Amino acid sequence: MMVRRGLLAWVSRVVLLLVLLSCALSVLYMLACTPKADDAQRGLPRANGPTGKEGYHAALQEWEEQHRDYVSSLKRQIAQLKEELQGRAAEPPRPDLLAFLRAQVDRAEVHAGVKLATEYAAVPFDSFTLQKVYQLETGLTRHPEEKPVRKDKRDELVEAIEAAVEALNSPAESGPGQRAYTAQDFVEGIYRTERDKGTLYELTFRGHHQHEFRRLVLFRPFGPILKVKKERLDMAHTLINVIVPLARRADKFRQFMQNFREMCIQQDGRIHLTVVYFGKEEMDEVKGILENTSKAANFRNFTFIQLNGEFSRGKGLDVGARFWKGSNVLLFFCDVDIYFTSEFLNTCRLNTQPGKKVFYPVLFSQYNPGIIYGHHDAVPPLEQQLVIKKETGFWRDFGFGMTCQYRSDFINIGGFDLDIKGWGGEDVHLYRKYLHSNLIVVRTPVRGLFHLWHEKRCVDELTPEQYKMCMQSKAMNEASHGQLGMLVFRHEIEAHLRKQKHKAGSKKT
Repeated sequence: MMVRRGLLAWVSRVVLLLVLLSCALSVLYMLACTPKADDAQRGLPRANGPTGKEGYHAALQEWEEQHRDYVSSLKRQIAQLKEELQGRAAEPPRPDLLAFLRAQVDRAEVHAGVKLATEYAAVPFDSFTLQKVYQLETGLTRHPEEKPVRKDKRDELVEAIEAAVEALNSPAESGPGQRAYTAQDFVEGIYRTERDKGTLYELTFRGHHQHEFRRLVLFRPFGPILKVKKERLDMAHTLINVIVPLARRADKFRQFMQNFREMCIQQDGRIHLTVVYFGKEEMDEVKGILENTSKAANFRNFTFIQLNGEFSRGKGLDVGARFWKGSNVLLFFCDVDIYFTSEFLNTCRLNTQPGKKVFYPVLFSQYNPGIIYGHHDAVPPLEQQLVIKKETGFWRDFGFGMTCQYRSDFINIGGFDLDIKGWGGEDVHLYRKYLHSNLIVVRTPVRGLFHLWHEKRCVDELTPEQYKMCMQSKAMNEASHGQLGMLVFRHEIEAHLRKQKHKAGSKKT
């Protein structure tokens, strides 16, 4: 019994020692395996400790110094990257890159025309000045002219002008005593983008003498701008033969001659006028207007040709062009209801080149002033109406009748199709022939060429296709989309106004 008790006491002691030993081992294991805290966490005092505020200030100061060091490191890296980029920019382009850029220029329609199947394949130019861009982009929200508000577009045009000014002021071009060119010498420019090649710019600057201009051709082949060509243009002796086909419409001819006298005789002075008149009705009145202008302005550079038969615009222009017996002359095919400025005449000269380039400007077509201004008594003088705005007119991009081209090119291309009678079709036919040739066709909106509104009559003698074209032109000629909508829904608008008036009267009583 005594032995059994002693054995049990010994066993209980051993068990107790084992339990205590295992507990000690567990504590040691936990201490050994617990991860060490960060220096900042170990050093961070408790907020309610006796040194809490001082500890926080010390920690924050340490973090601020680390952040400052990190920012300084980033600045050093950015400075190094800038130096590397500037070094690469200063290096001359690699020969293979230059070869690619030049290949893009050769592929684009820069030096020679590209044959096109139809007029729909032609990429028109946009034109621009220092203040505005004149564009053919369609859509109800687009405006026919606007200041370039998109920064990328504005920067692109500014860069092109600056590159041209720099080229004009290069030591090789600047002679002794000549003034330096600035952006204020910029007259106008045209540009267009061929999506698989790049953007072409033709920029015109005033020269050092009257009627002298400098033109630079630049190309941006989805890379740096390249100078393609630089030329001096002397327009002092470039005569324009304005050819006007006409039948009756003596009142319109009188208005045309008022504009012609101011712009062509008084301001430009390098113009010949050819009037091709069909029939005898109102012919004496038209001749009288022409002779009176000749006497009053001392103007002798005109030709009057009378033809029998029904009016054919194509035949009239063709006869007028072939009648010229002098040296090669620049032709401007014009209608009697067209208003143009002296600036347009320079644009006509600058965008044509014999054997090289023909000009098909897109004119701005005036809406019906009676609709625009609400009442005939409120219609302002003509010069105040000719403002390029969405509410006053539209770019006549479906018309190809007004064109500038040298007589030699007109003769070589075969002239007009004389089988086309009456209104419409002959201008498109000639335009297509130029698109099929190797000549460059410059198609762009211009700010100094206007089609004056007049009531359009589509006669029964027209073919069904011509009559359809005439009616479409008649519809587009009257007013804008919104203005036509107000006319179509005028009964609903008037009914609404009557209801509102009736409600207002009921409230007063």
